[in-house]
Amino acid sequence: MTVPLFLAFVGFMAAVVLAMSARHLAGRVRFAVLAGLPIWLLYVGLLSYFGVVRNTAMRPPGIAFIFVPVLVFLAVVAVRLRSGAGVRVAVSFPIWVLLGVQSFRIIVELFLHQLWKDGLIPRVLTFAGANVDIYVGLSAPLIAWWSTRGRSVTKWTIVWNVLGLLALANVVCRAVLTAPGPLNHIHAEVPNLMIGTFPYTFIPGFFVPLAVLLHVLALRAATTPGPARG
Repeated sequence: MTVPLFLAFVGFMAAVVLAMSARHLAGRVRFAVLAGLPIWLLYVGLLSYFGVVRNTAMRPPGIAFIFVPVLVFLAVVAVRLRSGAGVRVAVSFPIWVLLGVQSFRIIVELFLHQLWKDGLIPRVLTFAGANVDIYVGLSAPLIAWWSTRGRSVTKWTIVWNVLGLLALANVVCRAVLTAPGPLNHIHAEVPNLMIGTFPYTFIPGFFVPLAVLLHVLALRAATTPGPARG
């Protein structure tokens, strides 16, 4: 039952991202998201389904075909957000939307908890262990509401986003170091098999970069001079 529920959640969140992009973006950026996201999800799904991602004997390991494009994409976004066009993209979204959507991390954490029970990930990757990401998701609606109160709360919005990025960095590092392969330096009670198991590869392949992207866009919007957005 977990697999169809998880796939349904992936589909729902993809629809949310596409709807947000269609509503608030324009021109080539909107087209890139509307066309690129379905292609990327298909790419991740196929690599995961056919066992490429879990193949640690390959050089580079199969997971590199997910992680490297994600890192390149996030690096390009970070660079582009320094430009005027990038700023316009960030401020196209109401900041409360960028913050509030982060509540999807609650559901991701609940799935991770179930994957721990199923023996696919170690306890350290769950909220019962060393993963504090669920608190970011739980606080997202409150921070989203608070962000509409005016520019005086901007500094707290920035702090929350930085803490959210640190929470992600914590769990991503632990996920990589507990996964089978050359980087397996944390020997937990079970290895992190989730990364290469269909359909859960969508966690590092979709949900993690989505969370990072929302944080980066929110930080850029919050630090851009101008009237309060919401």
